This record gives sequence, C-alpha cells and structure tokens, in this order.
Amino acid sequence: MGLNGAKKPKRPARGGIVTALDVGSTKVCCVIARMDEPGSLRVIGVGHQIATGIRAGTIIDMEAAETSIGAAVHAAEQMAGETVHDVVVNLSMGHPRSHAFTASVPVSGQEVTEGDIRRAMAHARTLQAGPDQALIHTIPLGFTLDSSRGIRDPKGMSGHALGAQLHVVTAAAGAIRTLHACIARCHLNIESIVVSPFASGLACLVEDEMEMGAACVDIGGGGTTISIFAEGNLIWTGFVPLGGRHVTNDIAHGLTTPLVHAERLKVLSGSARVNPADEREMIEVPQIGEDERSGSGTASHPRSFLVSIIQARMEEIFEEVRSAIEQSGHSRLVGRRVVLTGGASQLPNTRDLASPILDKQVRIARPTRIAGLEEAHGGPAFATVAGLLLHAVRNPTELMVTGQEAVASSGLLGRVGLWLRENL
Repeated sequence: MGLNGAKKPKRPARGGIVTALDVGSTKVCCVIARMDEPGSLRVIGVGHQIATGIRAGTIIDMEAAETSIGAAVHAAEQMAGETVHDVVVNLSMGHPRSHAFTASVPVSGQEVTEGDIRRAMAHARTLQAGPDQALIHTIPLGFTLDSSRGIRDPKGMSGHALGAQLHVVTAAAGAIRTLHACIARCHLNIESIVVSPFASGLACLVEDEMEMGAACVDIGGGGTTISIFAEGNLIWTGFVPLGGRHVTNDIAHGLTTPLVHAERLKVLSGSARVNPADEREMIEVPQIGEDERSGSGTASHPRSFLVSIIQARMEEIFEEVRSAIEQSGHSRLVGRRVVLTGGASQLPNTRDLASPILDKQVRIARPTRIAGLEEAHGGPAFATVAGLLLHAVRNPTELMVTGQEAVASSGLLGRVGLWLRENL
C-alpha cells in the first residue's frame, strides 16, 4: 500500500496492455502496447491529436484539453481493439523541480542490515520542499558509510553512520490536481505520473550513456526539457520555456505570414543553420490578410532570410540549455555527451548548430526500444510517449508514485519517509 492507502502501480503481466498518454503543448498522443515477453512491448494502437486548451505544458482550457485527450485515446482504442481505463501520463506542467537530499542514521559500528537501510531512507520524513509541492519521483542514488561514498548496496558492510542519497522530483500540487481532474473527466485513471524529461531520457539514451553520464535535451513545441543521467539513474531535470512553437511564431512575425504557413515553411524549407546556397534560393511566402489566389498575396524572400530567423531562436534555446546544465551542478557528470530529441530537433543542421554552443558531442536520437512504432510515430517527436511505455515495464530503482499519491503528498516531503517505510 502507498500513501493514503493507495495501491502501488502494478507492472503489466505477459499478454497485458499498458497505455501511455503524452499531454504536450502542440499534440496529445496515446499509445497502447501489449507485453509479449517480460520487459518487451509491442505497440497495438496509436492515436494523436492537435493539442487544444494547453499552452507551454499548462492546461488553460479544461474542456478543450479534455476533447483533445479523449480524441487521442479513442483513436488508439479503435486501432488496438481495446478499451483502456488506466494510463501512464507525462508531466510537463507545474514547474517540476529536482531536489537532492541525504538522510543519515547511526549503525553503531555493526554490520549494516536491511533494517538500517529502511531507517536511513525513512529519515527523509523530516524533509520539506514548500507548502504547495507534490511528490512525483523519489530515486535512491546511492549510500554513504562513514567516509565511503558511492555505495550501491551497503548490506553487510560495517561502519558508524549510514546515509541515503535521494533524488526527489516535485511539482506544483495545483497543476497536478488540474491534470488529474482533466484526465478523470475522460473516464481514465492515472496509474502513474512521469516527468517528461525522465521519459524522454529513458527512450533515447542507450545504457552506456545512462551509466557514464549524458544529458537528454527534448525540444518540444512549448518548451525544452533536460534530463541528466549518471550511473544508471536520473540525477537532475530542468526546463527551458522555449521550443518549436517559438520558432514558428518568430517566422510568422518576421515574414508577416499566418502561423499555419509559418509552420509549413519551417518544416519544408527550414534549417537550423544558414549556408551560402540559401541566399540564391527564393521562397514564396503568403502574406497575412492577402488573397493568395490573386497572385499578389505572396512575397518572395531568399531562403537565407527564413533560416536566419530560425537560427537566431535555436541559438537562444541552446544557450539557455547550456546555462541550465551549468547551473545544475552536474555539468561534469554530463561529460561530453548530449542527446537531442523532440520535434524541433529534426530541423536540418540542428546538430551542427548545437555542438559548438553546448561544447559537447551531440547526436539526434529517436526511440528505438519499442516494437511496432511505425516511421510516422517513431521519430524524435514521440520520444516522451515511448519513454512512458518503457517506464511502465522496466524495474526502476525509483520508488513509484501514483497520480492519487502525487496529489496527496503535496506540502510535505516527509511523506516520502512514510512511503518508504511502508514499501521497503
């Protein structure tokens, strides 16, 4: 049992299904998968819908958001031939924040037992992170014993002081209640909540990157999420409030064209970096308020003008990402490796632009561990939903929290200790 008597999330059994729901700023995506073998998923249903009522990861119109979510889930159900009731959902809203805690207990020079480990982790009940913060993730990163650090399993070792290092992710409780209420209105139950950068990292980082240290940067529509992994664990998450939609808005303003045409120009003719050939190529740009059919409603511009607008905003995004990683205190653990994903990462020359700004080796990633994700749904834009599926079936070191528990835990991280004491 978890907080307030809520049940612990169950892993799907063989032949069972798991449903992932990605509620983003530009799209809502639902994927239904069946577990064929332990830890192995096969996608049987996909539905996605343009997001309405959602801005920068925040629900601003409950009815519109409910409609988008319901349509995406219904399309996935129709394709899968299944009716779903429980979903694993991502969390981008509520300003998720990472906290590092260390709890310590005496062990009197004796061998460390399972009970000592429970006491050390339960000591976290004294910790607080604000009156309106809800617990999302609690991830044990390691243990210390006297002056020895980096211990993964201290059982059987001898010492005087045992410490537990915890990575805790919290978010604004009000935003989580809103998300919970919106999904409940679609007659769905939240099985567990996963912050978006955690999901993207699970989908796109390979095991060696997670172990040796790397950052996953997911450039979404309404913002960019950052996750840092080291020694196989998520150790930090961050958010930059700039994304692909800001690039589109810049194009619309710079070229005085409607947003729909700005998005089309970005996708068909855009690039993250100007090259000399762009000056010689001309593009036709429909103008706001003009009649395109008359032939006088378009303007001609060199492609370099469009690309220069895109490059300026993409440079700003990567400069903000670099600053966020430096301020995280974990830049050294990231080493030389950054993995880019998300819809905006698909712009040509994005890696060439990002690498010198971030001063890292950069690769563009797409989810590769989920069978049945077709080309149309397997690109970088679907990294978060793929990561939600992986989170549902892997055996993370994290201590999972359900949607109800996240709402119930607001205000006091001391409930972490209670949860740990009841579940370890």
